[in-house]
Amino acid sequence: MLERWARRVSAGLVMAIAAVLGRLGLNANTVTVLGCAIQVAVGVLLAYGYQQLGGVLLALGAGCDAIDGTLARTMGGATAFGAFLDSVLDRVSEAALFLGLGWWYMTQGEYVVAMMASLAIVGSILVSYARAKSEAIGVECKVGFFTRVERMVLMVVVLLFGWTPIGMWIMAIGTLLTAAHRILHVYLHTRREALAAAKERRAVLGSQHGS
Repeated sequence: MLERWARRVSAGLVMAIAAVLGRLGLNANTVTVLGCAIQVAVGVLLAYGYQQLGGVLLALGAGCDAIDGTLARTMGGATAFGAFLDSVLDRVSEAALFLGLGWWYMTQGEYVVAMMASLAIVGSILVSYARAKSEAIGVECKVGFFTRVERMVLMVVVLLFGWTPIGMWIMAIGTLLTAAHRILHVYLHTRREALAAAKERRAVLGSQHGS
């Protein structure tokens, strides 16, 4: 998965930047909010058609996403609220990006691309929600290719190189397929658990009848 590879490759650089920010007195929540603010600003730029500039700034904003968690751990300030804030603002950031693109393509009469941007919002939220809800019921759910890291990398690339229309198709289809994959994963996992529990109950009942 790209996320694990990116973490390994960038670990040293991220640690160094986090250390500098820590010495400057910035905490993880501040970096999280800053990253969100940058990406919302990118969404505004995209709404006016400034896609290449948006791609450059998005790379900077996405970098904040990589740093805030490391900063929290290195400063010993990782909190439940920090994790919650990070997750919520990630959704705000992505919605701003896709809304900006959707608005731009709507004003240009590119209604199909605008629709794909709308579907990308739905797919991205479903991917993240499926993981959050599955973990709430005790099922780990990191399957699927289009995690947030992959989505951000794809967005930066398509914005910089002017491939946004095809990028929105890929994003919409990829996120919806990933959400479906996660739903299937949780279904199969919970079904196996239910079958195992039923088998155990039958075994217990059988031993009781036998005695």
